Amino acid sequence: MKKGCKYGTHRVIEPAGVLPQPANKVDNNMDVLYDNEILIDVHTLNIDSASFTQIEEQAGGDEKKIAEIMLDIVEKQGKHRNPVTGSGGMLIGTVEKIGPALEGKTDLKAGDKIATLVSLSLTPLRIDKIKEIRKEIDQVDIEGKAILFESGIYAVLPKDMPEKLALSALDVAGAPAQTAKLVKPGDTVFIIGAGGKSGVLCSYEAKRRAGITGKVIGCCGSPKSADRLMKLGFCDEVFVGNAKMPVEIMNKVSEYTNGQMADITINCVNIPDTEMTSILATKNTGVVYFFSMATSFTKAALGAEGVGSDVTMIIGNGYTKGHAELTLQILRESEKLRDLFTEMYA
Repeated sequence: MKKGCKYGTHRVIEPAGVLPQPANKVDNNMDVLYDNEILIDVHTLNIDSASFTQIEEQAGGDEKKIAEIMLDIVEKQGKHRNPVTGSGGMLIGTVEKIGPALEGKTDLKAGDKIATLVSLSLTPLRIDKIKEIRKEIDQVDIEGKAILFESGIYAVLPKDMPEKLALSALDVAGAPAQTAKLVKPGDTVFIIGAGGKSGVLCSYEAKRRAGITGKVIGCCGSPKSADRLMKLGFCDEVFVGNAKMPVEIMNKVSEYTNGQMADITINCVNIPDTEMTSILATKNTGVVYFFSMATSFTKAALGAEGVGSDVTMIIGNGYTKGHAELTLQILRESEKLRDLFTEMYA
């Protein structure tokens, strides 16, 4: 059996020498397993929100065309990295085989159901058949195989909640976990896209961390989303706004903070051109956390410079230590959130 690199460079076809994520093409031949790989029988792909939104728009909402675009991406790249957004998603499946070099290094065994917590943008993937596309929740059921590299992180699916409920939460686990690290008692937190999947989890965690002396403000893109968020009760203030209109949003945040602006702004929207909205809503010494994969960091950096803002900007790393456990625990703690996720995603 061939020996593989911990980070999966042995699967890179071109350009040679790069890691799997930036690679243009990776080897998705599942008939040959390297000694440090885990072969997964894939059940469901949870496509990154920014990626699925772009694919759906390109396809005009037509499910057949969505399937064709997805199959074409995998055919050309050997993985599912959206060529427009650069993002991927994650998957759930059953462990089929484990390379011998991982014996004693992993607690996994054949037959375990897992969610991969690394992006589809680097995961070798073969799609044999697309069975069902659920546009409203960005999930696609397939028949296919995938490879998890030795360095790849994962979560064994919990037995106390449905698989697709766990998948929907684990897909955005980095957002509430990073929120837990950033928010301190007394902070004013502004969440853009607060009514979405990652947004409601961040709202819950932000309120818990900011406490009674803090404030959580949520911006939603539609009245329906805002109404749902208000009923959850995690935000002190909720309003409907266009995240692409920075001055308009800045004025609303100024109104809710008596001109002080937010200590921390968390961007969870799945559309581009919201960088300046995040920056202008944040006080000069504050922090902006861009969880959105639609973010242009060029626009964010040059835009902040252009308005003389000294905010600290954090890239939306989807991983932080303990993120899966924290996010699943939120669903166990909050009956309101679990009911919402069950209704919308499970």
